[in-house]
Amino acid sequence: MSTAGKVIKCRAAILWKPSTQLSIEEVEVAPPKAKEVRIKIVATGVCGTEIKMLTNKTHYPIILGHEGAGIVESVGEGVSTVKTGDKVITLFLPQCGECASCLHPGGNCCIQRKQSHTGLMSDGTSRFTCKGKPIYHFASTSTFSEYTVIKEISVAKVEAVTPLEKLCLISCGFATGYGAAINTAKVTPGSTCAVFGLGGVGLSVIMGCKAAGAARIIGVDINKDKFEKAKELGATECISPQDFKKPIQNVLVDMTGDGVDFCFEVIGSPEVVATALASCNESHGVCVIVGLLSYGDQVNIDGFLLFSGRSLKGCIFGGWKSREVIPKLISDYTAKKFNLDPLITHTMKFDKLHEAIELMKSGKCIRCILLF
Repeated sequence: MSTAGKVIKCRAAILWKPSTQLSIEEVEVAPPKAKEVRIKIVATGVCGTEIKMLTNKTHYPIILGHEGAGIVESVGEGVSTVKTGDKVITLFLPQCGECASCLHPGGNCCIQRKQSHTGLMSDGTSRFTCKGKPIYHFASTSTFSEYTVIKEISVAKVEAVTPLEKLCLISCGFATGYGAAINTAKVTPGSTCAVFGLGGVGLSVIMGCKAAGAARIIGVDINKDKFEKAKELGATECISPQDFKKPIQNVLVDMTGDGVDFCFEVIGSPEVVATALASCNESHGVCVIVGLLSYGDQVNIDGFLLFSGRSLKGCIFGGWKSREVIPKLISDYTAKKFNLDPLITHTMKFDKLHEAIELMKSGKCIRCILLF
């Protein structure tokens, strides 16, 4: 029986208020409106962003999740790029193709992204209801739900033969890290790189640095259990700040002679941003902020660090134009130009969400994929 045009009841994880445990509830998901798509989520990753959002200030109650892949259940009026039955990837960064950022050859921060900050769809309402209450959307995706409604500009069609439980990583973690090296930093052959934070995104940065031809890639993390995986993916060496008495930026300058060419902050810490910038070569070093900083975070940087040739850059979704580049990344994956398997350390059913979150918090998990 077709569910198109009808309300669907399904499971979703709701964060009712900050600093509490996600609650798996039965929710009602309304049909898509104009230019919207309703998707049956097949797989969703647990990203570090979700861990931060458990305590960060946001709208409540809310359904988290932004790293997802699924199958189109139905489409709203005017949708032309996907149809019922298509396999798709969800995109927290939309691409409207019309705003100044989308039209700029070097821009990818679509103006429509601002809509996601409201936690509502374009008409100012939610498509989720639980216990009679409207539930906010997260990052315009809300993939911690068996069904979700997303704007067409936040959906990318994928090849029918590709495994969704792996491709969901391209919707955020892999694309963000890999692109930060390739697009934002523009890592050069023979260069030296340092990556602060060796989670799923940090390891993807390492993969990007290696693909770009970096000669030396230094992983930095206080969790030494991540070193083996980092070296497997391309790190030439790994260090922990806890093993040194002097600041880690001084250690990196000593190791490289004059600082690294490219440095990546993949933790989301204002203090580490300053440390990463100080680790860069003063003449030409490039520091890229990849980790999610919380709203209102202030970065305290010694102004003298910028009285040089260093540069500090922001990055979202690896600098990619989201809908445009997803097909290319998927083609590269199917052509075996990169391997997502090492990034996935755990796969479990959606009802094991709490276990997945604890694994992420403990640092024992690179990326956990939840299956519905």
